[in-house]
Amino acid sequence: MDTSLNVRIVPMNGDHLDEVAELERVCFSTPWSRNMLSEELENDCSAMLVALDGEGHVAGYAGVQVILDEGYITNVAVRPEYRRRGVAGKLLRVFLDFAQAHQLAFLTLEVRASNAPAMALYEGLGFRNVGRRKNYYEHPREDAVIMTKEFDTNGTADAHLGAGGDGLSQ
Repeated sequence: MDTSLNVRIVPMNGDHLDEVAELERVCFSTPWSRNMLSEELENDCSAMLVALDGEGHVAGYAGVQVILDEGYITNVAVRPEYRRRGVAGKLLRVFLDFAQAHQLAFLTLEVRASNAPAMALYEGLGFRNVGRRKNYYEHPREDAVIMTKEFDTNGTADAHLGAGGDGLSQ
C-alpha cells in the first residue's frame, strides 16, 4: 500500500508563518517563534520550503542556510499525522537538488541522538554520521548527531560517501 502523501513543495512566505509557528510548537521542545521564522524568511542566506497538503495547509516545512559553498539544514518538521508518508524526504530532496545545482561542498544538519526514524531517513538520502555535539538539545537534554552529505567539485554526491555510516538506522 502506498502511504506517501501527495504534497506540493513551495517556497515559504509570510502567509505560512502562523501554520509553521504552530508546527514548531507541536514538533519541538524549544520551538522557533513566529518572529524568528519571519526574520529567517528575510535572511538572504536562508531558504525555507513548505509542503502543502491537498487543502493548502502546511503538512511540513524545512529550512536551509547557505554560506559560501556550505549548506546547513536548520529545521525539518512534519505534522505528526503526516509523518512516515514521504513529506520530509520530498522537502530534503529539493535541498539536495539545489546543493548539486549550485555546487555546494556539503549539506549538514543535527538530529537528536534518539531520533532513529529521522536518522534512517537522512542515511537513506546519503547523509552520514560525522560526529556528535554533547548536550546540544534541552528539554530533554540530549546529544545531537551531526549528519553530512558531501558533494564533489562537480556538484554530485561523492561515491565513497554513500549511506551507511555507523549503523544508526533502524
